[in-house]
This record gives sequence, C-alpha cells and structure tokens, in this order.
Amino acid sequence: MKAIKYIFAALAAAVLVASCDTKIEPLAIQKPNHYTDAYYENLREWKSTPHEVSYMYFAQWSAQNSMAIRFDGLPDSLDIASVWGGGIPPQENTKLWEQLRWAQQVQGTKIIYVAIVRLWAEDDSHDFKQALNAAEAMPQDTAEERQAREEKIGEAIDMYAMYYVDQIFKAKLDGFDADYEPEGDKLNGEYFVRFMKKLGEYMGPNPDQTKEERLALIQERFGKEETDVNKILMYDGTGRTEPGLHPYVDYYVHQNYGGYTPSKRGDTPTEKTIYCVNWGDNWNKNVPEQMITQASWEPEEGHKGGFGAYYGQRDYFITESNPEPYWLFRHCIQIQNPAVTK
Repeated sequence: MKAIKYIFAALAAAVLVASCDTKIEPLAIQKPNHYTDAYYENLREWKSTPHEVSYMYFAQWSAQNSMAIRFDGLPDSLDIASVWGGGIPPQENTKLWEQLRWAQQVQGTKIIYVAIVRLWAEDDSHDFKQALNAAEAMPQDTAEERQAREEKIGEAIDMYAMYYVDQIFKAKLDGFDADYEPEGDKLNGEYFVRFMKKLGEYMGPNPDQTKEERLALIQERFGKEETDVNKILMYDGTGRTEPGLHPYVDYYVHQNYGGYTPSKRGDTPTEKTIYCVNWGDNWNKNVPEQMITQASWEPEEGHKGGFGAYYGQRDYFITESNPEPYWLFRHCIQIQNPAVTK
C-alpha cells in the first residue's frame, strides 16, 4: 500500500471529568480536542483518496456517558463507522446528532447504518411484510400462478429495500451495510441479490446505472434538494458471498472473528474485503494481536479493502496493550496506511 501524503495525527479522546461535589449531579464530559481548519481539510482530502479503509461497528452510542461512545470521540482517522444496535438515532436527540454531523462534516468520517436483514422474520406491522404475507398466500398450482406469486414476493423484497433507503436518505447518513446472516430466513440466494440490487439503485457502484439516472431516481423520491449520489453500499457476514453482487457493492465486511490470518475469500474481490475482529466478545482476550495481523496483512497482488472491528468502541478502554483511548485502532490505521512527512 502506498504511503499516504498527509499526516493524520492520532487524537487522544477526552476522558470523563467527575465533579468532586457531594451533590448528585450528572458527570461532566470533557470536550474533544479540535484542531485547525487546515488539519481537518487535509484529513477529509486524504479520506477521499483511494486507500485501504478502517471500519468500526459502533455500538452503545445512545448512552452518552463517555467519549468512548460518542461520535465525536471516535478516532479522527477512522474512515467508516456504522450505527449498530438500536436503529438510527431519533432526531429528537439533537445533541447526539450534532456530534454525528461533526464527525461526518468536519472529520470526513462516513457514518452508515447496519442492520441484520431478514425479511421473513420482520414484524407483521410493516407494509412490506404484509405484502409478503399476501404474496405467500397466493395459489401456486399452475405455472402462471407460481409466476404471479414470485412477482409479488419480488415486489415485497423491493419494498423492504426501500424501507432502508428511506431511513438512510432521510437521516442523511452515508450508506448502508446489510448484515447477511439468513439463519433460515428466505432472504438469501436470488432473493438477496434482488434486495441488494434494489438498494443499488440508490447507493453503491452500480455498473448498470449512470450518476444522472441515479440522481433522477433520488430526486423523484426525496426532492430536488437531495443531490448525494455517492452513498456507500456494503454487506457483511461469515459465510459465502453472492458473486453476482460484487460489482454492486463498495465493500464486503468479512467477520473474521476467529482471528486467523486473512486470505482471499473464494471469488470475493480482496480489494473490496474488510477483515474484522470481534471486540464485542473478545475485548479482554487476544484481539490486539488479531487486529494488528489483519491491518498488516496484504495479498500477494493488489491490496485488501481494509480492517475493522465489531464493537470497536471497546478499544477506548485502557489496558496493558492499549496505553490510551483508541491507541490500538489508530496504531493499526498507521500500519495499514503509513503516514509520511514531506
């Protein structure tokens, strides 16, 4: 991997400052360090260049009692953070949204939504699930009936995709990561391909669509003021990928939770593969060694997509191998994309 042109400093996130008063008061949180406009401009410019990315499933953001779980406490050199657990934050939480927008607009961090996609397991209160139930109840005794039934199931799948598209655009997030773990759900195989290609009409590197065609679709649904045609489309999991989707997604997140040395995953493009460790279950075990291995690894030819971590905010904790908040995550970003001085 070529060394990056810009120096991106390692930001130490601020720590909690507790009041020494005897009154029962909420803990005060120190404001994060802010740097010059030129620093953030260089940071955003570097993030917009081709490089191996860093990715974090970011959870527990609703608590707000520590910089570890605030969007403006994330490492400034982090490329992509997904909103994991609890859905998209409610718009009424203005303080949280200010932090999220600061990470997006000032640091240039892509904030995306990630969700486990299982259409057949969804609640019947949703219109897409009602449409699916009605489709599955259709007769299928003849070829014509079976075809009509499949068409209606396809329409329900499209509605399910648009359910996520609407949330992402209305919240002005930067994309979507479909967590592909069917576990018996029928949204797999060709059904999953259809689901992802419908998402691909609004985000991702769709090879069948021009930017102008995408913009027309977006503005028809969300209004002329919406102009973002570059939202990210990802999907993740532990098992096989759908080869037909590779041209339609920006990244495949491989849940490489066993910590073994990364390798090419079947026909999944290595240059689109982000290898992730599991900090959710293993934060106090050998995750540091695993993350360093995944950040360091390079294929014999070309490059990987990047590295990342599930429950990455656990790297905020200070341990023997982590002398300051997010030290290891920032260290691995440097391993993967070494900074150089001019």
